[in-house]
Amino acid sequence: MTGIDLARAIATGEASAAEVVEACIAHIDASDGRINAFTGKSYRRARQEAAAVDARRARGDALPPLAGVPYAVKNLFDMEGEVTLAGSTVNRTHAPAAQDAFLVAQMKAAGAVLVGALNMDEYAYGFTTENTHYGPVRNPHDLSRIAGGSSGGSGAAVAAGQVPITLGSDTNGSIRVPSSLCGVWGLKPTFGRLSRRGSYPFVHSIDHLGPFADSVQSLALAYEVLQGPDPLDPGCHVTQIQSVGSLARGVEGLRVGLLGGYFHENATPPAREVAMLAAKALGAVDLVEWPDAALGRAAAFIVSASEGGSLHLPDLRTRADEFEPLSVDRFISGALQPASWYLRAQRFRRIYRDRVNALFQQWDVLLAPATPVSAPVIGTEWLDINGQQQPCRPSLGLLTQPISFAGCPVVAAPMWPTGTGGMPIAVQIIAAPWREDLALRAASALQRAGVAHLKPVEL
Repeated sequence: MTGIDLARAIATGEASAAEVVEACIAHIDASDGRINAFTGKSYRRARQEAAAVDARRARGDALPPLAGVPYAVKNLFDMEGEVTLAGSTVNRTHAPAAQDAFLVAQMKAAGAVLVGALNMDEYAYGFTTENTHYGPVRNPHDLSRIAGGSSGGSGAAVAAGQVPITLGSDTNGSIRVPSSLCGVWGLKPTFGRLSRRGSYPFVHSIDHLGPFADSVQSLALAYEVLQGPDPLDPGCHVTQIQSVGSLARGVEGLRVGLLGGYFHENATPPAREVAMLAAKALGAVDLVEWPDAALGRAAAFIVSASEGGSLHLPDLRTRADEFEPLSVDRFISGALQPASWYLRAQRFRRIYRDRVNALFQQWDVLLAPATPVSAPVIGTEWLDINGQQQPCRPSLGLLTQPISFAGCPVVAAPMWPTGTGGMPIAVQIIAAPWREDLALRAASALQRAGVAHLKPVEL
């Protein structure tokens, strides 16, 4: 059953929250030795939260929308009483979190049951979750392949059916890349839409938080309960709480365009195929040019390296040998970047956002592939993208970085092209800032048409 189905079954008494969480725990324990999605399991807490849901139902109290639904979080979210690892070993010496992250508290208030913390690239700097400290996350559709990153555990846990909903972060593509490679639904909201309080940062000026899920309905409901004003996070700018009620409206009246140019040139034929299939299903016929996409990606790299390196500079000076070998050199080089580069990139970002936002005067939703390829084999160093050899790890973000640098909301919709050996690639459904509702409406239409969906995995 999907997350929505579980919520309904618990609310009607068809199943108890305790039964659901025990089945979830059993599946995680039986499957995670092969997937390696989890780095921590909060089973005691999960059983307590499930018991509280069942007690509320026994009293006849109204249940909140996600009552009894299991979920897990990328291990950069604070969980009360647990050390927030953020994929590192350096953080093991930190004190346990004094309270839950804001979004974890929102999920708890909605009745969801937290079962654990999920594997990720160290400090969220990566697109593959080939974590040297905790081992790589393996793609449930092919255990020899990566799950994407940096929220690899979040994507893999949903794809493997371990939990119906997870939380992750996306700076340059870290929700959309795992969604694409694992074949699950993901939402990167507008920059500033959801509070980041209680999450370990990577790049403060670009970090986004958001959900993964097993259906559009589960994704939209998770997004709805995660919203809310947080006066203790000055970067959280809630305009209004968006409801899932618009999903059934379809795409009639929506102006849908297909991104060409950069997004066509940097996609292999299977990735182009998913974009074309989505465009056909949504009635998009016009090609649209995204302004300065390559420059947006370059500027995102500069900002990410500079802020990430600066954040970790004290530990890099004294404990560099404890960092992830795949990323330590990038952190060090970022810390050494001239300040003038960073300032130029941030000045360009303001101009860039204005140019991007101008597109939405003519279009409501724009489509593009989420990744240039399907999931590479673990350890892959180079990709062939239309005859060009590109470094694997950074190139998985070719199609996501330009969009998150502008702060636009994106739904990643899982699709299943030909020529990938049965592996998924997602389409990005991009909307204007603060219009997640439009991206979710288009995603719902793709799901109803059978164009975008999960595929069950036998483990």
